[in-house]
Amino acid sequence: MGTTSYLLLGCEVTAGPSKTGTERQLFRTRSTLIYNRSVASLRNAAFAIVICLTATAGWSGRAAEQQPPRPSAGRILLVPRRAAAGDRVTLAVLDANGRLTPGVTVEFSTGARVTTDSTGRAAFLAPAIPGPVFAWIRGRRGRAGMAILPVAPASGPPIAVLVAPRFAALSDRFEVTGSGFCGEADANRVTIAGRPALVLAASSLALTILPPEETDPGPAEVALSCQDRAAVSFPLTFVSLELQASAAPLAPGERRELLVRVTGTNARVALEAHNLAPKITELAGGNPMRLSSTGGTENSARFVLVGLTRGTFLIHFRIGPSYASPHP
Repeated sequence: MGTTSYLLLGCEVTAGPSKTGTERQLFRTRSTLIYNRSVASLRNAAFAIVICLTATAGWSGRAAEQQPPRPSAGRILLVPRRAAAGDRVTLAVLDANGRLTPGVTVEFSTGARVTTDSTGRAAFLAPAIPGPVFAWIRGRRGRAGMAILPVAPASGPPIAVLVAPRFAALSDRFEVTGSGFCGEADANRVTIAGRPALVLAASSLALTILPPEETDPGPAEVALSCQDRAAVSFPLTFVSLELQASAAPLAPGERRELLVRVTGTNARVALEAHNLAPKITELAGGNPMRLSSTGGTENSARFVLVGLTRGTFLIHFRIGPSYASPHP
């Protein structure tokens, strides 16, 4: 999970009849690729296909007809990878279904704390002294790290994108780093192929961005601006991931192939599979398991899963790090 500093602290799933989606609640939600089944005997197995949502968009911050998640539902913490000393910074908290979650208290290794507002985000000031800072959701395990850097003298263009991914998933957030961004998330204007995207977390040095729902697979132009500063743009290729795997129960000792197809590019794409139940199943080759897709018109990667013991397992697939300078 190296593209953005965030924590996936839990994804609540239930084995049972097959499901292919989840109803949309409060905010528009986006799904990542999840493979969920059970390891059991063929006679007694129950299984489920569950879409585990890990990114969301609350575009206006206004509540829809349904109630927002309770603060206790906060599971995923998003903070920028880096910020300047004394910088204005925005973080975000999501629940297990990927919805921005208001009222969540986030604590810092500096002793500070903030609470997410009605949009599920919170603004705060970075420490004045450079160094590493860690943040966590109160009452939850795991920490998200942020590097606090010295304030650089003003030079170069007002906004500069120094590092951006080569590929981004249509259904997942991505991060860019550079300078001249706005620490208040909504003060940034980001468009992808001319359509507005949502900034989830922000500092003057990094932005975490969710693509708009209408984005198509393939190359697109990403444009960034902050208040009255001149906009910059760079190309980014968006891809979709499709999982092809058997819906039959997995027996202990059985090996199963999981085929992930990549649409949107013929180039090789780094992919990661994370086994969230390593006592139930094993990914052949390690956890996380990292592979490159084959490239070409049948662009895909094959992962192998081995059943260990009875129980429900969960495999999470995402694009691996592929960062580079967007400007040669």
